[in-house]
Amino acid sequence: MLYAAPIFVDIEYRNAGSSYIENRKAGSSYIENRKADFSLNKSNVIIGRMPIMLKSQSCVLHGKDEDELAKFGECPLDPGGYFVVKGNEKVILIQEQLSKNRIIIDKDNKGCIQASVMSSCNITKKISKTIIKMEKGKIYLVLNSFSTKVPIMLVLKAMGMQSDQEVVQMLGRDPQYANLLLPSIEESDQTLQKVKNDGASNGVSYQQQALDYLQQKRKYKSAKDDGALGVLRDTFLLNVPVRENNFHLKCVYVVVMLRRMMDAILNEDAMDDKDYVGNKRLELSGQLISILFEDLFKSLNENIRLEVDRNLKDGGAKRVDISMTLTSSKNRITEGLERSLSTGNWDVRRFKMHRKGITQIVSRLSFINAFGSMTKIQPQFEKSRKVSGPRALQPSQWGMLCPCDTPEGEACGLVKNLALMTHVTTDEETGPIISLCYCLGVDLSLLSGEELHSPRSFLIMLNGLILGKHTKPQWFANSMRKLRRAGKLSDFVSIYVNEKHRCVYIASDGGRVCRPLVIADNGVSRIKHHHMKELKDGARNFNDFLREGLIEYLDVNEENNSLIALYEGETTRETTHIEIEPFTILSACAGLIPYPHHNQSPRNTYQCAMGKQAMGNIAYNQLSRLDSLIYLLVYPQRPLLTTRTIELIGYDKLGAGQNATVAVMSYSGYDIEDAIVMNKASLDRGFGRCIVLKRMLEQYKSYKNTSVRERICAPRRSQRDSDKMQILDNDGIASPGEILRPQDIYLQKECPVDPNTTSHPSQIQYRTRSESYKGAAGEPVVVDRVALCSDNNRNLTVKFMIRHTRRPEVGDKFSSRHGQKGVCGTIVQQEDLPFSERGVCPDLIMNPHGFPSRMTVGKMLELLGSKAAVSCGKFHYGSAFGEPSGHAHKVEDISETLVKHGFCYNGKDFLYSGTTGTPLQAYIFMGPIYYQKLKHMVFDKMHARGIGPKTLLTRQPTEGRAKNGGLRVGEMERDCLIAYGASNLAYERLMLSSDPFNAQVCRKCGLLGYINYQTKTKICSTCKTGDNISDMKLPYACKLLFHELQSMNIVPRLQLNDS
Repeated sequence: MLYAAPIFVDIEYRNAGSSYIENRKAGSSYIENRKADFSLNKSNVIIGRMPIMLKSQSCVLHGKDEDELAKFGECPLDPGGYFVVKGNEKVILIQEQLSKNRIIIDKDNKGCIQASVMSSCNITKKISKTIIKMEKGKIYLVLNSFSTKVPIMLVLKAMGMQSDQEVVQMLGRDPQYANLLLPSIEESDQTLQKVKNDGASNGVSYQQQALDYLQQKRKYKSAKDDGALGVLRDTFLLNVPVRENNFHLKCVYVVVMLRRMMDAILNEDAMDDKDYVGNKRLELSGQLISILFEDLFKSLNENIRLEVDRNLKDGGAKRVDISMTLTSSKNRITEGLERSLSTGNWDVRRFKMHRKGITQIVSRLSFINAFGSMTKIQPQFEKSRKVSGPRALQPSQWGMLCPCDTPEGEACGLVKNLALMTHVTTDEETGPIISLCYCLGVDLSLLSGEELHSPRSFLIMLNGLILGKHTKPQWFANSMRKLRRAGKLSDFVSIYVNEKHRCVYIASDGGRVCRPLVIADNGVSRIKHHHMKELKDGARNFNDFLREGLIEYLDVNEENNSLIALYEGETTRETTHIEIEPFTILSACAGLIPYPHHNQSPRNTYQCAMGKQAMGNIAYNQLSRLDSLIYLLVYPQRPLLTTRTIELIGYDKLGAGQNATVAVMSYSGYDIEDAIVMNKASLDRGFGRCIVLKRMLEQYKSYKNTSVRERICAPRRSQRDSDKMQILDNDGIASPGEILRPQDIYLQKECPVDPNTTSHPSQIQYRTRSESYKGAAGEPVVVDRVALCSDNNRNLTVKFMIRHTRRPEVGDKFSSRHGQKGVCGTIVQQEDLPFSERGVCPDLIMNPHGFPSRMTVGKMLELLGSKAAVSCGKFHYGSAFGEPSGHAHKVEDISETLVKHGFCYNGKDFLYSGTTGTPLQAYIFMGPIYYQKLKHMVFDKMHARGIGPKTLLTRQPTEGRAKNGGLRVGEMERDCLIAYGASNLAYERLMLSSDPFNAQVCRKCGLLGYINYQTKTKICSTCKTGDNISDMKLPYACKLLFHELQSMNIVPRLQLNDS
């Protein structure tokens, strides 16, 4: 199933050439050759189907309120942003790329400083990388079109710069730049002189001689193209346009690159950081699908052209209905889009794009897991690279990318997530911005001679393209910002003044990350109390604040021109912006943690990973979903200590945990290494109880080229398996609500004995086929739902949802919201557990040794805050950095609430021993903490076996729990057995329990023989006699190795001695 919308086109086909028209008159016919016009117009012809992102503007769910979504059977809290392809929910991950058309100064593998530009053209979709580097004091151009590096001065001369003095003047008056350029000037003169002496060039001008030299260096030469001039025009810095072979703008761009590179040589602080967020761009699903669709659409046009040419060949002029060709080819676009979305492989040869892993299945393990899939950023690097630079936390990620939400392991720091209020820009029209810049005094005539780098003026660059110069850069930037705040410019256009580069950068390209901030005039916020009152009353919304210039979006570069205050009370007269709320620097997953700023940083990262594995509610429509695997908590609760992020994303409505009363104390010795002691009475009352729903799918197949198909039949209960058919209904399908035990038959159908038969339907013979449940022995499961549907081939499909209710057992994994995971160590009767003066008995007992080394002070504060929330009947808040703004309760206020309700200010209680009844010798820190049950359960992982199946080739036990495999004794385990001297145990585990084999070995030649079971004699394969055969026991894998070696002409011989 593909959720898609049809793509309509209007067709106009006109043939104005010579045509052959057949005339028929009174029984005779002749063909008349004459001019005739033929045109064909058709509207709304379908050429394919475009996959629709859920909750996008084209989706039927867009703009629907909660009641309307309920009628559709959809969850109003579902984030959308994914596609439905082949019945699966697929999300296109955000792709991180280095920004195009920007000058980057860095070092290559040899340590040479270089200036590189990854140029791209929106019209031709071509991409080329231009590198200018300095090697051994000389400057060269590295371009893929040239076989070797070429001197940069020759490139400038080939583009029309006749004198070396002109280049030196454009670089600047400073003699340091001229000294760095001097070796390159000398080399270019020598090269031109050599070209002239060798007769390789007949050109009179320096330009022609340089072009002839570059033509010799080309990789691929063709008589059809414009030679080296075409390379310089269409490949070299292709983002800079060339009109009528005027290369002046490209020369200016090259000089700017040279100046930047020389600045980095003179001062290494001028080097660029590739990992800086301002140098990155994020590709969204719209850009990726548009590239894919453009390729498929152009391929469709080429196929139509070939089809029409085939019909019009040999000078004929048949009437061609293109709509028929389109109709027959309409699946090409649909299948191409569907294939890429389902596999995640973007193979677009036209644009030289070959990427894998673009899409990912939306994991519905928990609500926050599905939510986090939409904000995940896929890195441009392969994850196996052991580099620290791209993994490090960048200061420029503040407010844009979450500092906590990144996976552990090889993807650590590479896979990132968007922060809560991050916006990713899309491409804006550049024409109006260019016109506006020229109206504000940008001068193009100053881009020559010494004016290019004069200290009185700044360069103006739009998306990496030089527009001109301006003598008042600060006034120009402020004017542009005023126009943006007034709504004359797009909200997401960035204006950034870089004093080091002496340049004003304007950015309107897509893929930049930006975030909203409150504008402050002279340190005073533009948002007043009446604005906030109108917002609470519903008279204003976020877009009104944006439209009226009260808040604005800044990207990473423009933030460098701003002074941002964290809170309104911390502003000074120089403050330009104020944070909306500091907790927005975290992602949605990290925003679930209460008081994260009081925790050690790695603990918050662990929780971001474990919060996605926590069981709970996944959606309002979870009981009508037919996912392959669903984990549900029976009694999920809302956390007593909540955060603003939890309320913003709706986690309080779809929680994934329970508020457990936790006593921090040592008890029974079963709580070491983070293990948890659990209260049996709490488990009986439903704490940690979960439901696992699994989907089983069966089909009634129809066979190709015949009308034969499998059919529904009533169960034949008279057979010997009648006791296993008790849950079948009269149609041979299991009834909902029935208990399903291992080996029970849940579907019975009739299959044709010969699927390829051509007999009459009444003469076709059928046999009964049964499908039995192959679940693990243990607790029985229940048939929850049975759904009948059809697949793409219109085969009847039966889907069974199997329900298994599980209660916590020893070994199940639990976690708090502070990255402190632990397994259940033991389950204790309630009467043996300690209790407080009020009779409160803890649900969990946690070892106090979990606190000192982990430094999770946030967990202690959560216990205090939750205890105060229970005492006064109000939810308490623990948002990140929220104490100054009132979004997190202060410890002093919490302690005051506890004392007011008769508790100790520090959360400790007076407890009595459950076994002796005497008071404990210490006050115990006890209160509610929100605990999550994770998906890792003993029932799914516990495995042991004695005798079982073996593999056919090696005769060793199979591997894996699903195949009832053996428990492997590996290299390290073997080394331990040898170290202990347990030779008999090693012999037993490595051979007797694995693959013992009685082999026949010839004492004479040392090769393996065999037993002739007809004559009951032992024979050597080589000697052809059985006189010298001895029996010995060896592993079958060893015997197999000997035979494989013999097949490669390597003969292993065994020498036997009497024992």
